[in-house]
Amino acid sequence: MTMTTTRPVQDSRAGRWVARHRFIAFVALAYAISWSLWLGAAAGGGQAFFLLGGLGPMAAAAIVTAVSGGSLIAWIRPVWRWRVPARWWAYALGLPALLYVVATLVLQGLGFPVDWSLGIERLPDYLGTLVFVLFLGGAMEEPGWRGFGLAVLQERYSPLRATIVLGLVWGVWHVPIYGPAGFVVPWVLAVFYTLLWNATHSVGLCILLHASFTPAQDHLLLMPRQDAYTAVLDTPDWVILGTYLAAAGVVVAMTRGRLGAGLPR
Repeated sequence: MTMTTTRPVQDSRAGRWVARHRFIAFVALAYAISWSLWLGAAAGGGQAFFLLGGLGPMAAAAIVTAVSGGSLIAWIRPVWRWRVPARWWAYALGLPALLYVVATLVLQGLGFPVDWSLGIERLPDYLGTLVFVLFLGGAMEEPGWRGFGLAVLQERYSPLRATIVLGLVWGVWHVPIYGPAGFVVPWVLAVFYTLLWNATHSVGLCILLHASFTPAQDHLLLMPRQDAYTAVLDTPDWVILGTYLAAAGVVVAMTRGRLGAGLPR
């Protein structure tokens, strides 16, 4: 009897190229998958196409891992890494809310009509958005961005340089949704995710941070919506961006650019 053998995928020409250029292959696939599905949604495919587009980074990471000969189990395992020090749970859940408290205080100081009682009124919407993004936002993105992309970049680059590169890639990925300037905020926020990933190696906590930022952005600017969102790049937008930049600068300075690398876990 003749036994037929199959070459490992990574031994093919394409597999060898992917193994040498894992990050480039990951980015190309993530963009191709997500943007084509979002284009389909815009062309009439509906909400299902839009939601499926969010799977692009995770699908790309899985494909590149498999094609390059990596372990899918080892790649996905950090999603379930929840046993980390309590301070990092507090960081993932509380940092976005804290940043919006600061932004709201600045706006109040500038004379904007801040109403702190809106925090209680918007709490149900905040929690609902958090749960939604926990399962259908960050859960689809973070196994790709942090669990694969950041991990691969930090094999070669410093944490800060890897964050700058990944943050830009992550930001540009959002452009079809948020418009030409939609890359800016994710690019800045990437600093906070790198610190969390390096300190915990928990994709699960990165998902939680992602799920905390979205409802904070949607619900925790404590002003009447007709005053808070009057135009694109109005004063509240600049205050929020300035708060993000200042906080990211503090994190970089306090960690001396290491962004959590080398911390005991």
